[in-house]
Amino acid sequence: SVNNSWFSTKARLTAEEWGENYFLVGPYVESNVRTQVELIEPTNPALKRAIDKMNSSGCKVYFGRWLIEGSPYVVLIDVAFTAWNLDKWKKELWDNFSIGVPWFDREANDAVLFGFLTAWLLGEYAAQCEEPPHILAHFHEWLAGLGLALCRQRQLPVATIFTTHATLLGRYLCAGSVDFYNNLADFNVDKEAGDRQIYHRYCLERTAARCAHVFTTVSQITAVEAEHLLKRKPDIITPNGLNVKKFSAMHEFQNLHAQSKNRIQEFIRGHFYGHLDFNLDKCLFLFIAGRYEFSNKGADIFLEALARLNYLLRVSCVCACPALCVCVCVHVYQKMCVRLESIQTPQLFPHFVRLLGQLPDVSKMLSKDDFTMMKRAIFATQRQCQPPICTHNMLEDSNDPILTCIRRIGLFNSSADRVKVIFHPEFLSSTSPLLPMDYEEFVRGCHLGVFPSYYEPWGYTPAECTVMGIPSISTNLSGFGCFMEEHIADPSAYGIYILDRRYRGVDESCNQLTSYLFQFCQQSRRARIIQRNRTERLSDLLDWRYLGRYYISARHMALAKAFPDTYFYQPHDSDTAQGFRYPRPASVPPSPSLSRHSSPRQSEAEEDDDRYDEDAEAEKDRLNIRQPLTLPSKKGPALPYTLPGANGEKNGATGVKN
Repeated sequence: SVNNSWFSTKARLTAEEWGENYFLVGPYVESNVRTQVELIEPTNPALKRAIDKMNSSGCKVYFGRWLIEGSPYVVLIDVAFTAWNLDKWKKELWDNFSIGVPWFDREANDAVLFGFLTAWLLGEYAAQCEEPPHILAHFHEWLAGLGLALCRQRQLPVATIFTTHATLLGRYLCAGSVDFYNNLADFNVDKEAGDRQIYHRYCLERTAARCAHVFTTVSQITAVEAEHLLKRKPDIITPNGLNVKKFSAMHEFQNLHAQSKNRIQEFIRGHFYGHLDFNLDKCLFLFIAGRYEFSNKGADIFLEALARLNYLLRVSCVCACPALCVCVCVHVYQKMCVRLESIQTPQLFPHFVRLLGQLPDVSKMLSKDDFTMMKRAIFATQRQCQPPICTHNMLEDSNDPILTCIRRIGLFNSSADRVKVIFHPEFLSSTSPLLPMDYEEFVRGCHLGVFPSYYEPWGYTPAECTVMGIPSISTNLSGFGCFMEEHIADPSAYGIYILDRRYRGVDESCNQLTSYLFQFCQQSRRARIIQRNRTERLSDLLDWRYLGRYYISARHMALAKAFPDTYFYQPHDSDTAQGFRYPRPASVPPSPSLSRHSSPRQSEAEEDDDRYDEDAEAEKDRLNIRQPLTLPSKKGPALPYTLPGANGEKNGATGVKN
């Protein structure tokens, strides 16, 4: 898909690797093409002949450049234009693979069309090449998987890779509140898929996984899931990365945090207009974001932990007021400003000019009428009702799982509550009439991201927090959490809190999350700054220039399996995460147990503590990111790419790719 953010972040590095030999294939969506693709003539002669042949045979295939960083070539296929072939291709699917697709499943029908068209394109390209080509095709998710199976069935000269970012059946099982991970080995996968009316989709996904030369997935936890549900153990783990340069703010990220936090504070004042009975300078902003999957994304355990945190803060007399702050109603704040501005009088400025730094006499500056207007304005801001929780009017709010949970746990933003909750059921945007902030700006302004997901094959939200220097809470059931546990000796010292949801019950996990939140609230301002510095340094670990090594290994493995006479693959250490660990910081980590002062007050002991050396720690951390490794082949010209290493040197690799 043209608007897939995963491809857009990875495209630049892959385009640098393969240059003119790299093409993305996807469905043609006119609304996206108009704004994101520059349509041009194909630059590869064989590909041009293949596209022309398909267009003359009743297809619509477009070629262009995707207008993102790296500007990769894209081949876009109009799936709907060839729908007249659907019945014929579904019959062929049944004859060759014994997979039947019901007529009413439009998404599966589109997958059939796209799969056959992709195989047609690859076969036509191979036929148009003057010499036998060596083609490498990487298929993602079940929607594209049929094209892979057809390439193998038709014995095309294509080395195939299939990557699942989350198994289809796994998503459905977890959405049904099943004890998923403790029963992985016991599921009757055919029955479970049939009961959920996705058996044909499951068969397409399983066929792609079994037919691929190389099968990969995004995390170790998903590899275990895939082995049981798709009946094949992944050959390589290929973690998801980010284009870190996009989020890079050099040494200004702390300033950006302060600026974005001020913008959030302004809107918090508006949202709690008439109820602002807490000090925003002592307020921590916690947030959760993601798809609206109440249990899978951990919203249930997060809200329950907030209720317990609210109790702890009330009984412990800690002067901090964490709040789940997402968005507020700006027009209310503007109304308050108008009322307060009405008390300003022309004589105030002359008084300040004449005083020359002396404290003014308030009785001379404001008249009796001014005091009366001020009192009226103050009384007008008071409200008798409870502060709002949701920024929107929800349809059937009585059935909304988040609002229902908030009512059950009693977090109504009352004056006695130390935890204030704001629920914003809409995407953040700089053009929003409520809070004109992009998601990146909003994340930078918060103090902690909380993502206690039960089912999270990777987890882009905590990864995005990390590259922006914002600490986060993840779980050992998420790919991101498992990845960080493998790479960091003491994740919490770097602002990566890993919640145990695999070996603990729900109540135990909730208590652990409450403990993390309570301890985070007790950190001093200086401790949080140190922690954010350490968190931001982990961004190199999530850069595609580091994680791209796993995709390079997968490609070499696939080429060696498909063309053993030409390519040779030797497994290397880069296929595993071993040997790439951040040590425990040499200085005393900003452990919450070492700081009992409220935010933002500084600890006097910490002010005199010179054991923390930012530059020294940063240099040690940089040494722990190793440069990408090269993989040999038996013969053939050099691959058309080099990959910059940690110190800027280039590392060549040999092989062939057309």
